[in-house]
Amino acid sequence: MNKNLTIKLGAIALLILLLLIPLLMIDGIIDERQQLRDGVLEDIARSSSYSQQLSGPVMVVPYRKVVRTWKTNEKTNKRYEELGEERGRLYFLPGRFELDGQVQTELRARGIYEARLFHADNRITGHFSLPAQLGIKEDFADYQFDAPFLAVGISDIRGIENALKLELDGQRLDFVPGTQVGWLGEGVRVTLPALDTRKATELAFGFDLRLQGTGSLQVLPVGKTSHVSLAANWPHPSFIGNFLPGKREISDQGFSADWQTSFFSTNLQEAMNRCVMGNDCEAFNGRSFGVSFIDPVDQYLKSDRAIKYALLFIVLTFAGFFLFEVLKSLAVHPVQYALVGVALAFFYLLLLSLSEHIGFALAYLLSASGCVLLIGFYVCHVLHSVRHGLSFSAGLAALYGLLYGLLSAEDYALLMGSLLLFGLLGVFMVLTRKLDWYGIGQKSAKPLEFDVGAMQ
Repeated sequence: MNKNLTIKLGAIALLILLLLIPLLMIDGIIDERQQLRDGVLEDIARSSSYSQQLSGPVMVVPYRKVVRTWKTNEKTNKRYEELGEERGRLYFLPGRFELDGQVQTELRARGIYEARLFHADNRITGHFSLPAQLGIKEDFADYQFDAPFLAVGISDIRGIENALKLELDGQRLDFVPGTQVGWLGEGVRVTLPALDTRKATELAFGFDLRLQGTGSLQVLPVGKTSHVSLAANWPHPSFIGNFLPGKREISDQGFSADWQTSFFSTNLQEAMNRCVMGNDCEAFNGRSFGVSFIDPVDQYLKSDRAIKYALLFIVLTFAGFFLFEVLKSLAVHPVQYALVGVALAFFYLLLLSLSEHIGFALAYLLSASGCVLLIGFYVCHVLHSVRHGLSFSAGLAALYGLLYGLLSAEDYALLMGSLLLFGLLGVFMVLTRKLDWYGIGQKSAKPLEFDVGAMQ
């Protein structure tokens, strides 16, 4: 290969490596701005309410049991019965649990950053089926039961926006703060009327819960059969948890989703027993499902994905420059390569800064347009031809359009990128199929005199 060509290719490769420095700096700025945004969102959530998980209701029946222990008197060697008392609780999950939620979202801004809050109007209904003698098979007479209560776990009780009242068989009872059940965490409880524990009992319940939160809303399907229905004006739901909705509809106006579970699919009764007996509550709390109201792909993630293609962009642009150079016998100085490369790097900085204020799509359009116009104007003078400069600008604009397509179609990004590279390789091979690579540079290519009239 000709010595001049080797030196030119080496200089271009060195420039590409040097351009990685500003690209890495811009990538660091993206991470820094994203962390700053996350900190602001955390502050907004701290001053309002965090993500919400609803666990319950669970019926709790405290009891006192007489414990009889036989002991032997050491002096008389006679046996006697000593009475003691054991305290405990019985826990019951609903036979049926239903939640119907209508969710509205709103934006809370602090500076240039916005957090999305949700307000969920939930109607919760169901019933408890209590067995005769509360399922106690032996020594039932030794039990005394205190007032039962209903406990509902709410992960952040600051988000409760209404006065909670339980509707229980025609009665209206007031909730009070605190669950008094450690493994349910924060929440509310309501004391129930005394139960006739000797016979089986059916208790129908219902209450309205208006709940505010940020991030996500999750529900623990506590019923032997559970049905959860959620509808919201958020068009980008991300369904999370151990169960996906059986039915869902998503449109530009919002979404609706329905979940249906049973103890056969959740095994929640056994998980609760392990939680109560062995303090292993991870399985119980992990059975939840719900929806996230966080934008799945924000401007920082898109900018980070875009900058991953920066090296490819620079290589393709330099390849186009080099193609003009060898096909048109023009001499393009390494400094001119460098200036074009810096302009390409500045695109990502413009994209990041503009997207924080006007949205990613418009920021991309303005940033790409500015870079294409600037580079096109410069290349017209470098190549001494308006036609060649416009052709180069058109190719660069097409690359930016393809990049936006790659960013928008994440699932097909690899396929589209592979086809793009293969197509560009084919174009390069077709254009250089008759080129004498050994003859390049044997005659020094000289820059043509710039003709102002030719540009008019």
